Amino acid sequence: MAAEQLRAVALVCTLKPSPAESSSQLMADQVLAELAANDVAGSTVRIADFEVRPGVSADEGEGDEWPQIRHRIIDADIVLIATPTWLGHLSSVAQRALERLDAELSDTDDAGRPVMLGKVGIAAVVGNEDGAHKIVADTFQALDDIGFTIPAQGCTYWNGEAMGGTDFKDLPDTPEAVRTTTAAMARNAAHLARLLRANQYPAYQ
Repeated sequence: MAAEQLRAVALVCTLKPSPAESSSQLMADQVLAELAANDVAGSTVRIADFEVRPGVSADEGEGDEWPQIRHRIIDADIVLIATPTWLGHLSSVAQRALERLDAELSDTDDAGRPVMLGKVGIAAVVGNEDGAHKIVADTFQALDDIGFTIPAQGCTYWNGEAMGGTDFKDLPDTPEAVRTTTAAMARNAAHLARLLRANQYPAYQ
């Protein structure tokens, strides 16, 4: 019997709700296309389309729509955080998503492992100023704390010139360096996800 297909979910952390065009959405779409080329089924959640309340629990009560996003994360093998750069940092939407994921540190499976253990975490960053490496570092540290595993070369990004006015979505073509970096990230993430699905981390108890 063939193994069940790997699944990925992209958490798009633009400040813009749908249907506004978004460079973060475009970058996420490109990552999902490369994952699809590696036999990974993908879907997107644009966080700004949902009522995600501040907090560090899995459910912040009536009206909080994080639980349905969390369900999609639980079902995924690979989770992408796609964020724009604002004032040199990840977006407030991305920060909130990571804060909500903090609840997963205390949610464990029957073997005592955090429920996110065995999932692969990757990142994509867009912006008109430098800061991608810092944003990726902060994102990866948070994902690692929560239990995600980071693959080799597990990020992709694009930065325009300082004080420039061109967005990633406005480029006539995706730069070759970005395209090949995204492809490498997708290959490595899919490879790691397959290894982790076949060989989960040891029990904690």
